[in-house]
Formats: sequence, structure tokens, C-alpha cells
Amino acid sequence: MQQIALPQEWLNWIKENISRGCDINMLTNIMVGKGYAPSLAIQAITMIKEGKDVTSVSNNIAGAMMGGERVDYTYETPRVPLNTNYIDTSDKRVYIGMKMEKPTIMTFDNLMSPEECDELVKRSSGRMQQSRVVDDATGKESLHKDRTSEGTFFKFMEDDFIAMLDRRIAEVMHWPAENGEGIQILHYRPGGEYKAHFDYFPYDVAGSQRHLATGGQRVSTLVMYLNDVEQGGETTFPDIGVSVVPKKGSAVYFEYCNSKGQVDKLTLHAGNPVVKGEKWICTKWMRQNKYN
Repeated sequence: MQQIALPQEWLNWIKENISRGCDINMLTNIMVGKGYAPSLAIQAITMIKEGKDVTSVSNNIAGAMMGGERVDYTYETPRVPLNTNYIDTSDKRVYIGMKMEKPTIMTFDNLMSPEECDELVKRSSGRMQQSRVVDDATGKESLHKDRTSEGTFFKFMEDDFIAMLDRRIAEVMHWPAENGEGIQILHYRPGGEYKAHFDYFPYDVAGSQRHLATGGQRVSTLVMYLNDVEQGGETTFPDIGVSVVPKKGSAVYFEYCNSKGQVDKLTLHAGNPVVKGEKWICTKWMRQNKYN
């Protein structure tokens, strides 16, 4: 057994939140979300609560930090095959740019044509509203400082054009089209961003229950870029050091819920601030079960 030093900022953070009476499970979930193994997080929090010295915490280094054994998530065969360089859909061949197995992340080079991207932007421009986030306590959507964009939704198979995209997207994601939420369009102006978050609904917060009751947990995400961004606007996965630059017609795919219902915390991601220009994206979320 080796000793792993817990950074002082984490020790101070734990002490502060323990003194405020914060729930141990909540603190553990936050640390796990940042890449620490649950056993390490629980041990550190418990020792601090009991007033013990935690200059170093005894733990197996292989499992203590990101990249070691994932006791909270079991990786299965990815839904989208990794043993090919392209996917043939019913109306076009989509080429894969980058692929990663753990966590499962892929990029697609030509998911949409420039004309299709322009058409989505054109259709969305007159119906945009300030973007909202799901409130953990109530499950209702509300405005939040971490998300500075405007957006709109298209109903599933709303018309022939949207139906064509819904079918193609489902084929690329290798998941039933009827399990998908409606296509969401987002527009970020200079300075606009979406700070680090998960796309799945946390099981341990009350507000998730109303969303899980309709279609179950989200299992995967496809973010499609509708324009080139002059500077900034990358989709980043901070815990694994991956950053995807927006490119018109391309997309990034990631999955985070397995057949056991476990969720992958390594898919924490963010939309970096737009430094110059603007960013238009199209997002599709897939659920465990039929959503529409």
C-alpha cells in the first residue's frame, strides 16, 4: 500500500464544508466527479470529520486518481463501433476523426453539409430564448450564470428536414431514434460559455426524478457544430485533457451510461468561452428508453 498526498486545497475544501455541516455523500460525489476514487474520498472526509491527521491518505495509487480502476463505472462495448473509420447511414457516409474508448468519445468530420448547417441556423434564428439549466432541487429549468447562451428545440421528426437529421443522427449514435430528445440549437455570442457539467441526471438529487421518469437516464450526447468559430468555443473534457475545436459540419460524440445504469464521471465537459466570433451548435441527447 502506498501513500498518496491529497493537495492542500482539497484538505482545506473538505474542512470548510465539514464545518458548514455539508452531507458526506455530497462531498464524496464532488470528489469522485473530479477523478478521485470513492474509497479515497470517503477516507479523507471521514478522517477530517473525526479530527485525524490527513497529510497523506493510504490508498492504492492505481485506483486513487483518474485512469486507474473505475469502481464506480464498468466500461462495456461502446454503442458506436470503434473498429471502423466511417459509418454508413441511410443517406451518407460519415467519417470518424478521433476515437477514444475509456471514456467513449468520438468525433465525426462530415456529419452535416454546410447547406444543412446554414438551414438549421436560419430556421432557429427567429425562435431563440435564453438557455436554462435543470435545478437539482426541483428538476425545473431555470436561468443560471454558468450557461450564457440562447437556444431553441425542434420537435422530434418535426418536418421532413428535421426527420432526415433525426434519422441520420440516430444511425450515427447507434441508438433508436425514438429514444432521442428533440434536437436543440444553441447560439453563443462573444464571451458565451457553458461551464463544466454532466449531461446525465444525477441519481442522488431530488430534481432528477421527474426527468428520469420520462425515458430514463440519458445515455449519450452528440454535439454538432454549425459554424466555424474564429477563436475559443472548444468543447473540453477537463478531467482527461481532451479539447475539440468547433468545425462546421463536424461533431463530437460521447456516452456515459452503461447497461447497469451506472454513469461515467469522466465525461465532465464544458463549452469554452467564445473569444472571437460566435458559435452555433446542435445537440442530441439519447435516453435509455423511448422518449417521444
